[in-house]
Amino acid sequence: MFNKHTFTIFFLMTSTISIAQKGVRIAYIDFNKIIEEVSDYGDAIQSLESKAESWNKQIEIKKMELKSMENQLNSEKFLLTKELVNDREEELLLYREEIFTLQNKYFGINGNYVRQKNKLIKPIQDRVLSVVREIAVEKKFDFVFDRSSDLIMLYSQKNYDISELVLRKINNQEKIKNR
Repeated sequence: MFNKHTFTIFFLMTSTISIAQKGVRIAYIDFNKIIEEVSDYGDAIQSLESKAESWNKQIEIKKMELKSMENQLNSEKFLLTKELVNDREEELLLYREEIFTLQNKYFGINGNYVRQKNKLIKPIQDRVLSVVREIAVEKKFDFVFDRSSDLIMLYSQKNYDISELVLRKINNQEKIKNR
């Protein structure tokens, strides 16, 4: 004797079991590998490194000038009055602070290097992520993990790696764009 409630409970249990047996589709990528093989990334990094080298040269020149000023003060110290020595030491202190400020401007937390890196590399990262999303939707993956991130992946089978698929799609997009 099945009543309405028993049938409803039976129906809910069987539908829940069938949904649970569906399985989760998982894939992973190696983001670092993908991004290093995108042609624009190499150009962006090269441009950034060239700017960083120029900034380093400016800082090194200032440091050499500071060293020269210090040597000059040390050699003339016994000829100068105490007030003149103090004035020059203050100048040296100000120059050191100027160098420190320049280093922070170029390589600090919010410095030019970080801003330029974000400006040059963010569009490339966004493009890779959009391709990953497209593939995930197209192939109906529930999760796509990044092997190169902080996520610890102790073991993974190669057939779940879609990095090559992402690279092929990006390269195809670039070929179409270049036509």
